[in-house]
Amino acid sequence: MIQEPFATGNSQLHRLDPRLKVLFATVYSFVVALSNSFPTLFAALFLSLVLICLARLNVRDVAKRVALVNGLILLFWLVLPLTFKGEALFYLGPFAVTREGMLVAARITLKSNTILLAFIALIASSSIATIGYALNRLRVPGKLVHLILLTYRYTFVIEEEYQRLVRAAKVRGFRPGNNMHTYRTYAYLIGMLFVRASSRAERVYQAMLCRGFKGKFYCLREFSFSNLDLIWSAAMAIVIISLEILEWV
Repeated sequence: MIQEPFATGNSQLHRLDPRLKVLFATVYSFVVALSNSFPTLFAALFLSLVLICLARLNVRDVAKRVALVNGLILLFWLVLPLTFKGEALFYLGPFAVTREGMLVAARITLKSNTILLAFIALIASSSIATIGYALNRLRVPGKLVHLILLTYRYTFVIEEEYQRLVRAAKVRGFRPGNNMHTYRTYAYLIGMLFVRASSRAERVYQAMLCRGFKGKFYCLREFSFSNLDLIWSAAMAIVIISLEILEWV
């Protein structure tokens, strides 16, 4: 099963209506992604850190996910300053490290971390199933919502099928190496995984029809706005408007 370490908690962010969290996380991410001034980006990063604190999330778990993303961002710092045209700050052998390249890499770093932290605080603080039902209430196309919920439900099933195939290969003496036999074996394994996944999907669909499935998932939880939701809506609206004003100024 997909792990959801941030979905359990009793903070104010955990008690917010998931529809509001999805809406504000989306709008907030667009505002940050379209901003370019560093005061705006630093302010947004600070606000994302405040959201993490208000959600009372485990700092170590959050740091692990941020470090994973920044490992990819490190590649931008290695490439952009050397390939982006502009004023040269200094030289590394025949390569010029440009000021413009450094600024672009810095903006990408700030935006990525800000959006990631905001999504961890707002989206990861609800279960995937709850987010799916919230998207349905927000009039997101039903097929997309069904795809999200079914993917969440059966990803671990496909992973179990893969582990079963790997164990069967090892029982038959397979030892991976850098040769054609290994490549061919993994190709067969992936092909068989697709075959089994297709077969499992057909059986699941037939089972759902037998249980009266008519193309709609029903949520047992009723979403309703509370005073806390109204207060947070006003606060997030003020934050987003302030960021836009700071960007324009």
